[in-house]
Amino acid sequence: MKKYITILTLALIVLSGCKRDFNEVNPNAPTIASFWRNADDAVRGVNAAYGTFYRTPGLYSRWIYYHGILKSDEGFGSGGDGGLNNLMRFNQTNYNDGLTSLTWETLFVGVFRANQVIANVPNIQMDETLKKRVIAEAKFLRALFYFNLTLYFGNPPLLLTPSQPTDVPPNATTAEAYAQVAKDLNEAIPDLPLSYSGDDLGRATRGAAYALLGKTHLQQKQYQLAFNAFDWLITGPGAAIYRLTTNYRDNFIISRENNEESVFEIQFNENLAENTDDDVDESRVNNTGTSIAQFFAPPGVGFSDGGARRWLIDEFLQEQTTTGQRDPRLAASFIYNFTDPAGPQATMVYGRSFADRYGNGPDANGVWFRKLLNDHWKDQEGFRSPNNYRLIRFADVLLMQAECLNGLNRTSEAYPLVDRVRQRAGLAPLSVAKPGLNQTQFLTQLKHERIVELAGEGWRWADLLRWGDLGPALASRDADFTNFEVGKHELYPIPQRDIDLNPNLKQNPRY
Repeated sequence: MKKYITILTLALIVLSGCKRDFNEVNPNAPTIASFWRNADDAVRGVNAAYGTFYRTPGLYSRWIYYHGILKSDEGFGSGGDGGLNNLMRFNQTNYNDGLTSLTWETLFVGVFRANQVIANVPNIQMDETLKKRVIAEAKFLRALFYFNLTLYFGNPPLLLTPSQPTDVPPNATTAEAYAQVAKDLNEAIPDLPLSYSGDDLGRATRGAAYALLGKTHLQQKQYQLAFNAFDWLITGPGAAIYRLTTNYRDNFIISRENNEESVFEIQFNENLAENTDDDVDESRVNNTGTSIAQFFAPPGVGFSDGGARRWLIDEFLQEQTTTGQRDPRLAASFIYNFTDPAGPQATMVYGRSFADRYGNGPDANGVWFRKLLNDHWKDQEGFRSPNNYRLIRFADVLLMQAECLNGLNRTSEAYPLVDRVRQRAGLAPLSVAKPGLNQTQFLTQLKHERIVELAGEGWRWADLLRWGDLGPALASRDADFTNFEVGKHELYPIPQRDIDLNPNLKQNPRY
């Protein structure tokens, strides 16, 4: 799968004629029944579901990072995109705005494609092991799409069979939607391989399914169920597969993709066949790179549409390593005037010093998320970054398992998991630095640990939502939260056009 995505288009029925019978099928048009015939069709079908990742710009090409990073207290709309800036300020009046509606739409495109596989592949005569794997991959992908729909929209309708134009499904509750995510993952797990090689790198593995299952339960504070899922990766068969990289920065550079710490990552390439470096609409060809680097990169090398809040820097400066150095995760996470501790003259920004680029101008105090960028090998960003997105890392799993143990009032057992993450960064074990924390104190510390380990990776919004920390109180470090309304802004509005077309679909509260 790595770097080779095949996109399947299932054509709609085409009708023609002056006096048209809209029930008559054009015999020259391809149909669903004529497609699902052999193993190649099955693989192409599931590849199409993966291909949803690359639809520009609603998901992992760009906008999913806005929802998970910029909307949280980590980031903000820092450039000239007024629609983005308003959305990040919790000021949305157009419920059909593409920033949210296209994410909703694209996620449901993925659901539709996965449903096609789940419905049709069982009827194909093919190798049974491959058949089971393809169906399991489709269930993993449907679970991932529904996880995002539930996280950001709360109450999506559940579509579990190939949809028809006449379908008018009602909202599911958040609990029902997450239950379906868990069901899909539990059904997928037995038939997913432990790993892949060659062109299949990047397909869903058993470890990825267990990790997403754990996330699904943890988001609902179902600590024991989440613990059981994460335990497969930590002390079960996954312990022989996953471990922390020696160098933290290896998780964000193109030369160390799909490494030992990666549980699931979105695969990208540069789309070198294209002769323009621009966003590519799927009506022509998918952009199999990601454009997020162009929009997150600092001025002069990118658009700087999304910036990082400076309070994050102070989180990293709370502690030094055991050798008296600064936490190395800070420089790996952000570009700012002291990415190099020696200061603006020594800090390099795509081949030029920070001081040379920004001097004392308006960007002199800017902070930019670094993990999704290409400054380690390029001097300019573009719309087709090949740098994979590490959606779930083993370090995240360790910290989530620590949260589960703490939630189960087994706080002392959670310390070693946090220690593994801290010691990789050169910090003293938490069991030495802060022994004997009670359950409340440990959760407070864990919130800090997740910031310094996972900043700018897309999970901050989910964390704040799970902890119940979203609210105007966050305005002390992110002014956008001045506008936050509790009971409303935890979710995006469901696109109004969907509600207009479906009388059974209800809008989210207070929109």
